[in-house]
Amino acid sequence: MNRPLSFALAAALAAFTAPAFAEAVKYNVDPGHSQIVFSYNHLGFSTNYGMFSGFEGVVNFDADAPADSSVEVSFPVSTLITGFQARYDHFMTADFFNAEVNKDVTFKSTSIEVTGEKTAKITGDLTLNGVTKAVVLDTVLNQAGEHPMEKKPWIGLTATTTLIRSEFGLGMVAPFVSDEVPVTINLEAGKAD
Repeated sequence: MNRPLSFALAAALAAFTAPAFAEAVKYNVDPGHSQIVFSYNHLGFSTNYGMFSGFEGVVNFDADAPADSSVEVSFPVSTLITGFQARYDHFMTADFFNAEVNKDVTFKSTSIEVTGEKTAKITGDLTLNGVTKAVVLDTVLNQAGEHPMEKKPWIGLTATTTLIRSEFGLGMVAPFVSDEVPVTINLEAGKAD
């Protein structure tokens, strides 16, 4: 089972404001409330959107030394939602994600730079379409505290970055369809039982 990254969870690591723990505490990503949304310009006529879900991931958060925390997340390429079946089918082919070969997208943090009370830059290795590159996620800790229904510690964060799709072997028809792809990640994670 893949348990690599997930863009963003580490933000909580960097800015978590709950009571300090003696050692790192494990948080599991909540797949039902975690998503990645991306957009791209289509030939200058429109902006199209896609979304990924189905995350697995772990945050090991050290409140005493947030920069020493870690985060790993993965999700299947097949969870992509485009809103149009023919576009989805094309994206799964070797023209783009080659989903039969490169089934998962993974992210593993390599460093965390605290930039404010609730902000951080999380650097990590993103593996997409069989290509691994370092990316930086501008991350905001939305909230940290007890989940009102789960009754245990919970974190939520939002991260943004811009990917150059051709760097990941996804550059078909660039630059007519934009090569720069803005990405927004929203993640929730709950303390592991």
